[in-house]
Amino acid sequence: MSIGAGIALFVIGAILAFALDIQLDWVNLDMVGYILMGAGFLIFLLGIVLLIRRRQTDTVTRTAVDPAAGEQVTRRTTRSDDAV
Repeated sequence: MSIGAGIALFVIGAILAFALDIQLDWVNLDMVGYILMGAGFLIFLLGIVLLIRRRQTDTVTRTAVDPAAGEQVTRRTTRSDDAV
C-alpha cells in the first residue's frame, strides 16, 4: 500500500509543480508540488525497503486431549521464513 501511496503523492506533486499554471497569493503550488514529490519518493523507497525486509511467519496451534492423563494439551509451532 505504501508503494502505491508514494506513487500517487509523486504524481499529484508533479501535476501541481509542472502541469498547473495557476498563481495564488496565499500558497505557492510549485513548492507544494515539490514537497509532495519528495514525500512520495521517500514513501515509495520506504515501501520497497519494508517489502524486502518482510518476514513470513506461520503459526500452527493444535489442541488435543492426552489419553493417559486426561488433560488438554496445546502444541504451538512457529515457522519463520526470511526473505533476505
